[in-house]
Amino acid sequence: MVKMVSHGKHITIIIQQLNKFNPENQSMEDFLNESAKMLQTLNVAEEKFVLDTLAGCIEYKSLLDVVVNAFFARDGRYCLISERNLYIVICYLATFQLEELGLQHFSRIVKSLDTVKMHKFLRFFFNALYLNTWIKDEWSQLYDSLYVKENWIDPLLRWQPKVQQLIEQLADKLSSRTTNVKISTVTQPKEFNLTVPKPRAIPVPLPIPALEKSLPVPPSTYKPPREKKQLEKIKTKNRQKAEDLLLKANTNQFRCAAMKPEKAEFEQQDNMKSRPAFQAQKIQSRIDNLPIKLNAAAILREGALYQRKMEQELQRIENLLRGTGDPSEFLEWQKQMRGKDLEEQLAEIECRRLQGKLSHEEAVLAHQNVIQENKKKADLMREEKAELMHEYAERCLQERKEMRELVEKVVEGHKNAKQAKLKLQKYKQQIVQEVCEENRELLRQALEEEEEKLKKKYELIQQIRAIESLPILKHKFVDLTETGGHGLICEMSIVELRERLALLREAQKAAEEEKRDQIIQDKQAKEQLLLDKLDQISIFRAELGRAAALKQEEKKRKSQSGERQMKDERILNLQRKIAEKAMERKKQAGLLKITPQKANTASRKVWAYIRKRALQSFAVLPALARVLAYWRDSSKSLLPA
Repeated sequence: MVKMVSHGKHITIIIQQLNKFNPENQSMEDFLNESAKMLQTLNVAEEKFVLDTLAGCIEYKSLLDVVVNAFFARDGRYCLISERNLYIVICYLATFQLEELGLQHFSRIVKSLDTVKMHKFLRFFFNALYLNTWIKDEWSQLYDSLYVKENWIDPLLRWQPKVQQLIEQLADKLSSRTTNVKISTVTQPKEFNLTVPKPRAIPVPLPIPALEKSLPVPPSTYKPPREKKQLEKIKTKNRQKAEDLLLKANTNQFRCAAMKPEKAEFEQQDNMKSRPAFQAQKIQSRIDNLPIKLNAAAILREGALYQRKMEQELQRIENLLRGTGDPSEFLEWQKQMRGKDLEEQLAEIECRRLQGKLSHEEAVLAHQNVIQENKKKADLMREEKAELMHEYAERCLQERKEMRELVEKVVEGHKNAKQAKLKLQKYKQQIVQEVCEENRELLRQALEEEEEKLKKKYELIQQIRAIESLPILKHKFVDLTETGGHGLICEMSIVELRERLALLREAQKAAEEEKRDQIIQDKQAKEQLLLDKLDQISIFRAELGRAAALKQEEKKRKSQSGERQMKDERILNLQRKIAEKAMERKKQAGLLKITPQKANTASRKVWAYIRKRALQSFAVLPALARVLAYWRDSSKSLLPA
């Protein structure tokens, strides 16, 4: 068991070192030297095994990536990408170190790792069909095919039966473990190993803003505006103008009644025979005489309204003749009761308004009391603020010391950058030479392929031009009197088709003329109906205007002789309370007019001390900026050109 644990520990160390390796910023020799320094705690054999495995995994990375990429694409689709280096290490040991380690040592290494992962990967890699087909072909593209077959594929095929026994042992172990898992008890959860958050810095307290003085209520709030009286005057003037226009319109509407009967009849016949445009002008002239211009829908709607009112009035007269009572007395009583209800509602509204004003005065008093309490709290907070400022100054000094130490460490860490830069440049020059040679060979092959394609295209173009040079008959004679000869029942020639289309056009024109005549007749009937409705509307408007004028005069007389409204006792009590609260609020406001106290000298000294320490800590920043700029320039020079 101790050996299995040590094997698993060695594989874990190799995987950790592979995760740290970055080929762009570090060469393999430097990486192995740094790894050897970290592995000094191991003995010589273990250190040699770890370093040889690291070097082999880095050197044959392209060869191992072929197998691992295919494994993730096929059988390892649900495996973690972070475990990629684990499969690379096992693939390297099985391919290059299996004969040196031996099957027994190799099986110990495999059994010290996760059984499920090793069983899945070894079953995939030691598949004889895969080794003989695509793995061999992919490796042959990177190295010589004969060398691949003799040194790598054939040894793997020889070890395949023995490794198959190891795979079966792992499968038996998995089956026994699944049965044990089913019988085992419920797993116990573990707590998360969370990092402890840093304590938050105490923020600098913000200055307490001074409260703005509230504006007094303007006197115009409780007074009726001047515009209301002006609007009432304009309203009466407009009403008088409308009544005058109605009287003029009524006199102009019955001008035809004063004519002789023969002349009126002649004009009526002439109007019936006239065109629709003339009748439209006549309707427009009558509408212009009215105070408001009306369209057809408005005329019909108003005519229907007046017709309904006339029917209601006739029904009322018939009911009176039959002996039913007149509801006017009831309506008058109802009107009086509604007036009383309205007065009560107005009194209730005034009470609510005064109650709101009283609550406002009480709220102002409560606000002034809160201001006094806040002043006491502010004095206590000033003392606490001075203590916090002193602690903040000490913390700034400690941070400045830590910053200096960090700058010194960064300067020491970049002393050996030039040596790494020279080694990396030499390694990159070798890679560039190899890549240039490969590119030349690929360009030569591409040019040969393009020449062959151009030859084929040239031959194809010559064949197309030869076909196009042959003569083609473009003229075709057509007889318009012959049919197509398709064998259809409705088949006809072009001449017959044109004749039928001409007949259809004539029939369509006749139907349009009939429809146009019908529309003109309907329009004339509608215009005559509108003229009749306009006559009725003018009569009804005149009568309604007179009735409205009489009602307006009655309202004026009643308003002049109306009784004054008596104020309610509740309103008087509320007004008295409001006056008392206002006096109390003014006294309290006089007491609150006190000049603000000046800041303590102690707080001034603390702020000056903090400002001085902050300037000293900021002096460290230029040195840190120079170090970071040097590190950035050196890292840019290490990158490939």
